Amino acid sequence: MMFAYICLGTNDPKRSQVFYDAVLGALGIRRCLTPGEDFGDWVGWGHYERHGEDQLALWLCPPLDGQPAHSGNGTMVALKAQSLQQVDEFHRVALELGGRCEGPPSFRPQYNADFYAAYLRDPDGNKLAAVCRGILPNATEGR
Repeated sequence: MMFAYICLGTNDPKRSQVFYDAVLGALGIRRCLTPGEDFGDWVGWGHYERHGEDQLALWLCPPLDGQPAHSGNGTMVALKAQSLQQVDEFHRVALELGGRCEGPPSFRPQYNADFYAAYLRDPDGNKLAAVCRGILPNATEGR
């Protein structure tokens, strides 16, 4: 595994917690439990064990330099979905909570025949994607 964690900046930690609890919850991803640790305004989702010795998580926090958070052009976090329905729900919930559509849920054959994804920006402008692989378009008729 290449990553320990990914961190995105936020200007409103409370708003981000509500947004990411719902959006990542649509993908079956839950908040990291950090008993006995003080993370201040940091909040994470994914896997976090043994005080971070074993983790694969997405964290959000205000920038440590005190400057406003902003998104990077060309920067995106792609999250794995287990079904087409999870991708659809991820996108729907995000838009309800102030996210902006950067590409609705659909197959994207320019990447691969089984590449089903939705793209959006969170309320701070960070770009996210939910991607499901392994299901071909003709297998989804009647879903």
